[in-house]
Amino acid sequence: MDKPKADKPKVVLGVSGGIAAYKACELLRRLTESGHDVRVVPTASALHFVGAATWSALSGNPVATEVWDDVHEVPHVRIGQHADLVVVAPATADMLAKAAHGLADDLLTNTLLTARCPVVFAPAMHTEMWEHPATQENVATLRRRGAVVIEPAVGRLTGADTGKGRLPDPAEIFEVCRGVLARGVTAPDLAGRHVVVSAGGTREPLDPVRFLGNRSSGKQGYALARTAAARGARVTLVAANTALPDPAGVDVVRVGTALQLREAVLKAAADADAVVMAAAVADFRPATYATGKIKKQDDRDPDPIVLVRNPDVLAELSAERVRPGQVVVGFAAETDDVLAHGRAKLRRKGCDLLVVNEVGESRTFGAEDNEAVVLGADGSETPVPHGPKEALADVVWDLVAARLT
Repeated sequence: MDKPKADKPKVVLGVSGGIAAYKACELLRRLTESGHDVRVVPTASALHFVGAATWSALSGNPVATEVWDDVHEVPHVRIGQHADLVVVAPATADMLAKAAHGLADDLLTNTLLTARCPVVFAPAMHTEMWEHPATQENVATLRRRGAVVIEPAVGRLTGADTGKGRLPDPAEIFEVCRGVLARGVTAPDLAGRHVVVSAGGTREPLDPVRFLGNRSSGKQGYALARTAAARGARVTLVAANTALPDPAGVDVVRVGTALQLREAVLKAAADADAVVMAAAVADFRPATYATGKIKKQDDRDPDPIVLVRNPDVLAELSAERVRPGQVVVGFAAETDDVLAHGRAKLRRKGCDLLVVNEVGESRTFGAEDNEAVVLGADGSETPVPHGPKEALADVVWDLVAARLT
């Protein structure tokens, strides 16, 4: 049985006039089907791409674009006042400029001025428009005021153009909105921060078809990246051999081996406020690489594989922090005597926080849920009960944010 509208979180979906407006229909569907009461407020330009009848049918609510519609209800004030979240997707360069400068020439911009709830912008425009200093200053202004401005995705734009400026996947924008709503705070606590997250599992090649690897799916690292973006951070995600969609608003750097991961993480960490090493990094790699496929010999056993150590990226980050006050977080996957091994690893690695969890068959790797204990270098222990990986991610960022301030 559906909740009455009065009990549902109230979301305003603003749609500005860009070709990506049609993708907002998918975001609207996800919001309504997950129990949100959504009021769509398109600009006049947006209606050139998707008509009012579509928005009304999908949301179950009337659609207006002008402050003069239903004027007795004072919509330019009431809609923003009563919202639990305002999300603008797509947000054009023009809309970002109006929002940053407090202009109010239609219903959507009036709504943004009256809203006292969290506001999320999902920009979509050509690369040159996104990179223009005016747009970047407007984005910085909005973020400084507490709005979450998601970084646009890289990919195909209109026509033959390709670059940064594509609207992130609606499913990922929805996850950001859900995270912002769940926290229920107006000002994102990681706004203005740059964080680096590693995810997935490295692979060390033996020959052109074989490798030494592990079973990490990258889901916990992606949850960390997604929740950090929802909390206002600029996020660099170093992803090793994952098959997951890019989180909205996150810069993704793809790597394969431990050496490649080290290079990418150290480069991104140069100006980072926090680094969270959630990736499962191989401790060893083959001493030699066979340029051709290693053949099976019927008359003898295979030659032993000689291994050499990979660099300890977590220990290196902890020992050589290139930015004062940088917070470094590690992960420890253990199979027995979990806390004892975790405390020893925390001392050995020198990081500020260590997330310790027990792994095994059908536990943690590839699962949607996780449970852990977060150990602090200050002697603290924060248990996180079994639950979604996003919940663990939020606890980690709570602890990181406390140390950053």
